[in-house]
Amino acid sequence: MFLKIRRDTLIILLLAFVLILSGRLITYIAFASSPEIEDGVVVAGVIIKGNDIVPIDSIRANIANSGLRSGSSIKNGMLITTKRSMPLSEAITNAQNFATLTTVPGTKLQPIAAADVKIDESTGIVTVNVIEDFSTIDMHNLTAKNALLREG
Repeated sequence: MFLKIRRDTLIILLLAFVLILSGRLITYIAFASSPEIEDGVVVAGVIIKGNDIVPIDSIRANIANSGLRSGSSIKNGMLITTKRSMPLSEAITNAQNFATLTTVPGTKLQPIAAADVKIDESTGIVTVNVIEDFSTIDMHNLTAKNALLREG
């Protein structure tokens, strides 16, 4: 079960293999030797911890409204979005405020009492720790339906 391959065909195949391998190697070396990424570190993702009732997608959408979303980048302590750039500390404060405004879907309940946002500037990962506290919610005057039921 030996395949008959001519010597010149074998040499051509080996040369092609060496060329492909050296091209890959040169690409990796060029990327590794580049001094810095010009656009900064891209926001890679948002990790949310501590939520029980409020869905992750709702919190993630509100965090994205603060500017910490895919397509944004971090460079020299600045958050650069498609529309503007702001200091990273301001973006963190905005993200904390937006996270506390997240409601339970279908209601106006805002159970998130506090949020802690941390950004790893080397990887672009945003970590949000939320604290849900239903004891701080004023259950009265939340919806128009409840107001109509009390009046009528």
